[in-house]
Amino acid sequence: MTAAVRRVPAESGTWVFLFGDMLVFGAFFVTFLVERASAPELFDEARTTLHIGVGVANTLVLLTSSLCVVLALNAMRAAQRTIATRAAGAAIACGLIFIALKVTEYVSLAHAGHGPGANHFYLYYVILTGLHLFHVCLGLAALTFLLTQTRRDELSATRTALVEGAACFWHLVDLLWIFLFALLYLVS
Repeated sequence: MTAAVRRVPAESGTWVFLFGDMLVFGAFFVTFLVERASAPELFDEARTTLHIGVGVANTLVLLTSSLCVVLALNAMRAAQRTIATRAAGAAIACGLIFIALKVTEYVSLAHAGHGPGANHFYLYYVILTGLHLFHVCLGLAALTFLLTQTRRDELSATRTALVEGAACFWHLVDLLWIFLFALLYLVS
């Protein structure tokens, strides 16, 4: 019996990009924590104005979307195009739900006077979640590419690497949100 050959998904350049992106977010996280340490009462008070239910819902939506991406990839590998297409479509729908919830939260906070000019917490909140929201939009483009590939009968090695890269990027978007959710909504 031959053992299955294990390999890292996507292309190596994809991983360089993903690690670079994580470093950028890491720098923002450190900057946020340094600013938070200089005014912990202000940051903690402002944190309590966030909508924890929306944050939890967004977390669950993104975790569900990542599960859908995994299901889509597995279905593509098994040549189950219908399942792959539905799973990719569900992942895209989850991304759109995330955007709708985030925009609703932004509007609600702005109406309450908690915009980026209110204090440093809200400034960092808008910068961090806005940068993440931009990544969600890029991720939706990547998932749309993945969706188009689910309709193919067979994928070349290059296309497979591109599809896996799109999936890895979406998982990074999910992972970054988990850190953002904990940092912004939970840490007091």
